[in-house]
Order: sequence, then structure tokens, then C-alpha cells
Amino acid sequence: MLYRNMPKNGDELSILGFGCMRLPVRENGEIDEERAKKQVRYAIDQGVNYLDTAWPYHVGDSEPFLGRALANGYREKVKVATKLPSWMVESHDDMDRYLKAQLNKLNTRCIDYYLTHGLVGSLWDKIDKHGVKDFLNRAKADHQIINAGFSFHGSGEDFKRIVDSYDWDFCQIQYNFLDENNQAGTEGLEYAAAKGLGVIVMEPLRGGNLARMVPPTIEEIWDQAEEKRTPSEWALRWVWNHPEVTVVLSGMNEEGHIEENLAIANKAYPQSLTEAELQLVKKVAQKYRELMKTDCTGCGYCMPCPAGVEIPICFESYNNLLVFGNVSEKQLRYAARLGGVISGGKAGLASQCILCGECMKKCPQNLNIPDLLKDVVEEFEGSCWEQTIAKARKIFQENLALV
Repeated sequence: MLYRNMPKNGDELSILGFGCMRLPVRENGEIDEERAKKQVRYAIDQGVNYLDTAWPYHVGDSEPFLGRALANGYREKVKVATKLPSWMVESHDDMDRYLKAQLNKLNTRCIDYYLTHGLVGSLWDKIDKHGVKDFLNRAKADHQIINAGFSFHGSGEDFKRIVDSYDWDFCQIQYNFLDENNQAGTEGLEYAAAKGLGVIVMEPLRGGNLARMVPPTIEEIWDQAEEKRTPSEWALRWVWNHPEVTVVLSGMNEEGHIEENLAIANKAYPQSLTEAELQLVKKVAQKYRELMKTDCTGCGYCMPCPAGVEIPICFESYNNLLVFGNVSEKQLRYAARLGGVISGGKAGLASQCILCGECMKKCPQNLNIPDLLKDVVEEFEGSCWEQTIAKARKIFQENLALV
């Protein structure tokens, strides 16, 4: 495992951090605690020492799980990061209440890295009015938190403004080779680092989309490289190539993913990619932009939808159709997953959208979700929709092939 220093405090942090947003789950949607605990502890045993969670992850179960997983001496081996649910703060007292609850849920006396969660400019202005700076100062003075930071999903202009508004220790940004100019982007990464902040990177694989089911046109570009790497390694190595990056978070919920990421993290030195390799990544990024129609990362912040639309799955289905083709198969999968076939009646179709706009208030990518859902309807729920549903139900009942 390679390590990089947190600039303001000298902590040696593993360049690979364990993200606890997408832990393995059972059929009922609850965390598969036995399996997840083994995964977390195995990663720690292999040198991972930064673990990231948050109040809403796994419907509030991620923090208590992590508190239990870090028993028996594991808490002393790691730095724990969690986040103030900023959008839920309506008063100064709320901040103290949430922090106290998180300390209890994590079964710890202090939180090593504490972030104000999911900031955009307007949300920062709101919690600033409620005295978040005084709250952070007091929590640090009382040793309830050690380092104060923020995670960010807004515009580059607001990012710089927030960086300059408080004596932050670190920040967390979405960054990958498709997001060089989105949100904080490369400019924000370099700005924060120049101000002495450590930078934690989330979504290096864009919710896994840069690693799974890579289309043939992308594979053809990767195959041009002299040194062969998996798509995951290319994406992660690209982020780690930036010396300004301190830690890269990965939501590792498969044992194979953990092994692969650990192996990559053992050799991902900064500025280790050649100019030819960097140009290759640029070609891949351009091809992805040509193929994709939505920038959804599957974070789930838009959920739950008041009308029951399974928004991330709708967009995942849509991008898969556009990137990988095979229309009839993708339509059947959409029908099975969202038409109530697999769920036994509970549908989450794009056509259920009632244009309430609640999702747009919460989307960190600032997507026009209702308009994009109309595109999903057009692709999947056309004149042959009833026949597609019937066929999906028949296939599912016969051999579960669409699960």
C-alpha cells in the first residue's frame, strides 16, 4: 500500500480509502453485515487506513455498521470520516445533535475527519448563517472532531469561495477522467491543494460506470496501450497520477474489486503515467462523451422519488442502451427491473414522473432529471411496451435470466 501525507497535519493516509456508501446487501436491501465486516477488516489488514461513511448511507445504517466493524482493535488502526447532513440543518443546535448521534453510532469518542456534506453554494450560505464555522471550531476544541472539511457537488466558482471561507483541513470532490471540467474539476483540485488542503476524491469510476461493461469502441482504444491495464486500473491510475490527490475512495463491495484495487494502489505513484498514456485516456474520455446522454453517477441523492421512479436505475438502463446497444435485451432488462416483474408489482418506471422537481433540488450533478426521464420513456416505453413487459415476465418466470 502506498501512502500520501495530509498536508496540514502530516497524517500518512493510504491512497486507497474504503467508501461505505455501497456495501454488500442482502435481498431485503439491508447490509450483509458479516460479509461487509470481513471486507472492511481485510482491507484494513492490507494497509487501508481511511474509511468514509455518512449519515444517509444505507438509509442510516452505514455509520452503526462501521462502528461495529471497527471493534476488537480495528478502530485504532484507521482514520474515520463521516459527514454532517448539511441539508437537514435548520438551526445551530441541529449540528450538535447530529454530531452527538454520529459519535454514538460510530462508537467512538472522536471523528478523525468530519465533513459538511454535499455542499453547493446555496447550501453553504444556509449553514453558514446557522453558525457552522463556530460549530466546527468548538467541535475541534472539544476534541469531538480532529479535522474539518467539506464534500462538494457544486460549481467551480462556488468551490473556490467555500475553500476561502474557512480554515479547512481538507475537502472531498468528485473527480475522474470524465469530470476534469465538471464541478470542482482539475482547476478546483489544484486550487485546494495550493491552499494547503488535503483532497479526497470520490467517484473515481463514476459509480462504477468506467469499469463495468466497457463498450467495444472503448476497449479498442485501451488496447492501443503498450502496457495493458484493466479499465478500473486506467481510471484509478489517472486520478492517482495527480500529486494533489491525497486519498481516492472506492465503494468496494465485491471481494474481487478489493483485491484489484489493492493491487493497483501498490504501484500508483504520482506522475507515473507517460504522456502517451495520458493522451490515450483523453481519447477514451472523448469517446464516452460521444456515447453517453446522462452524467448520472448512481449516487442516489435524488431518491426517494415521490412518484416511485427509480431514477438511478432508469439512467443506468438508458446509458447502457446507448453505450452498449443490443436494444431488445436492454428493453427486457428495463421492463424486468422497473416494470414490477422482479419486484412483484412495485414499478419504478420513468413514465411515473409527475414533474414535481424534487429530484433536481438534490442532484449533485445538476441534471435536468425530468427531461432526461422523458428520453428514457421514449427509448423504453414505446408502442410495444405491453408486449415487452409480457415477454420479460415470461422469461423471468421461466429461468430468472433477467435478474
